[in-house]
Amino acid sequence: MPTRHDIRNVAIVAHVDHGKTTIVDAMLKQAGAFAAHQHLDDRMMDSNDLEREKGITILAKNTAVKYHPKDGGAPITINIIDTPGHADFGGEVERGLSMVDAVVLLVDASEGPLPQTRFVLRKALQANMPVILCINKTDRPDSRIDEVVNDTYDLFLDLDATEDQIEFPIVYACGRDGVASLTKPEDGTVPADSDSLEPFFSTILEHVPAPVYDEEAPLQAHVTNLDADNFLGRIALLRVEQGELRKGQTVTWIKRDGTQSNVRITELMMTEALTRKPAEVAGPGDICAVAGIPDIMIGETLADPENPIALPLISVDEPAISMTIGTNTSPMVGRGGSGKGADAKSAVKDRKVTARQVKDRLDRELIGNVSLRVLDTERPDAWEVQGRGELALAILVEQMRREGFELTIGKPQVVTQMIDGKVHEPVERMTVDVPEEHMGAVTQLMGVRKGRMDNMSNHGSGWVRMEFVVPSRGLIGFRTEFLTNTRGTGIAHSIHEGHEPWFGQLVTRNNGSLVADRAGSVTPFAMINLQERGVLFTEPGTEVYEGMIVGENSRADDMDVNITKEKKLTNMRAASADNTENVVPPRKLSLEQSLEFCRDDECVEVTPEAVRIRKVVLDQKERSRTASRAKSGK
Repeated sequence: MPTRHDIRNVAIVAHVDHGKTTIVDAMLKQAGAFAAHQHLDDRMMDSNDLEREKGITILAKNTAVKYHPKDGGAPITINIIDTPGHADFGGEVERGLSMVDAVVLLVDASEGPLPQTRFVLRKALQANMPVILCINKTDRPDSRIDEVVNDTYDLFLDLDATEDQIEFPIVYACGRDGVASLTKPEDGTVPADSDSLEPFFSTILEHVPAPVYDEEAPLQAHVTNLDADNFLGRIALLRVEQGELRKGQTVTWIKRDGTQSNVRITELMMTEALTRKPAEVAGPGDICAVAGIPDIMIGETLADPENPIALPLISVDEPAISMTIGTNTSPMVGRGGSGKGADAKSAVKDRKVTARQVKDRLDRELIGNVSLRVLDTERPDAWEVQGRGELALAILVEQMRREGFELTIGKPQVVTQMIDGKVHEPVERMTVDVPEEHMGAVTQLMGVRKGRMDNMSNHGSGWVRMEFVVPSRGLIGFRTEFLTNTRGTGIAHSIHEGHEPWFGQLVTRNNGSLVADRAGSVTPFAMINLQERGVLFTEPGTEVYEGMIVGENSRADDMDVNITKEKKLTNMRAASADNTENVVPPRKLSLEQSLEFCRDDECVEVTPEAVRIRKVVLDQKERSRTASRAKSGK
């Protein structure tokens, strides 16, 4: 069959923070994608604000470099897909792999293969793709290159790789310095026999298969991603599998439900480095962007009008975690960060607080996020949103908050399945790296969450690696306690492992909540009296309302407190007048920590300025009646 030797399509897959985006930066620079005078940021592919803040890749993005071989041959276009390393964004990984012919598996020279490495590699092997192994960060002082290579071979065998897949080439690299070599360097050193990524480029050209096509086949192009432009409207990113796609051409659009309609390609663009440039034609194997089809969706096909043949839809794993997202129903809705409407009138104009606005935004998210589901609930102003993990849903809420939405978020729950008449819940494989002295604390923490240890290894460096299989709902609220118990030194990563029969009741939070019993402003006097009762979350001057949670109780049950109490001033000198009292600084909870803290009868109020935890039922008397009815079994 004819082959296009002027193009290669490759995805870079790895665990979180193993250096994918950094090595793509170095590839872009060394391929001459930028002029010498251009100022370049680190991690150029992480264009999203949240990606830069959290230091992880959330969206799969593509770039293209023009590589000029050293033998003087014709330049070759290498299309690179930078995929997320976190399993919560697995839908992005699966989409990215549908666009390429091979993968580069990036593994940290010290940490070795971790759960997300297993996840992304499993997807690549299922698609029968050849793999290039790149051992990155060889300059780390604690690198152990030989052990990591052996661990990777074990991982391939564990995932039932074929003989061809296991015979992978190995490249050793330091992505930060832009250096790669085919010769193994000493542990903790940068490869010495090279000063560029040339060996990496040549390995890609040699081992990534060039796209093959049938000259007689009709047009087939697969939509793998969506983007938007202020002038062009919706843009579909697609890979041309067969035939040619031209600007101004009329093609058949085959939708997800099988219906067909003829549409015209008004604009055709190809990616060069980080920009899209107009093009006239895209051939087999090309990754391009088209405009002119306003309602096109991921997984659909553009085909020849005379002989339309649909490509298979992109399938993703089932969601494991769900949470309820609805409109803000607190007394402070639309009143700004301080809770005082007069201070925030200008900000309130752009506030999005209605059910229609929230539903429209969730529907928009469904267009580009294939791993998300939105289901109706009994209430008209709340929806159940299902995703792959807690982080993916928290990122969605954070994006909506920054866009001006005010929301009420319910406690994350697991999505169960009925298998053979029994309820099954999702389980995770959790890999934990901790110093030896914290091993007992972590084992105890996992025991409470019904986790069972599968494997334990000691690298002899004072650190222990343990693998647990644990129900997904046991990991809701796990990270904060884990970091506290390990003094911030532990590293934990998990990946979806399937479904197992329901594990029974889990009690992960032993302490109750301190609940404000009236509206008002927090006073230092009240905080000094209450800080012995537990840990407070609010600062002096913060506006609170009845039913809002202002701290964590030191005991198991909830306590209603008056945090707005003022000191009564008299003209008499008190005996204690010269005593100084200190207010303990409150614990500030992030959005993720607030979601972890919630119990079943609590929810999180999210506004652009503030994140507050509150009771679902705000009225104190109503909560008491509900509790007494539950005790009496009525």
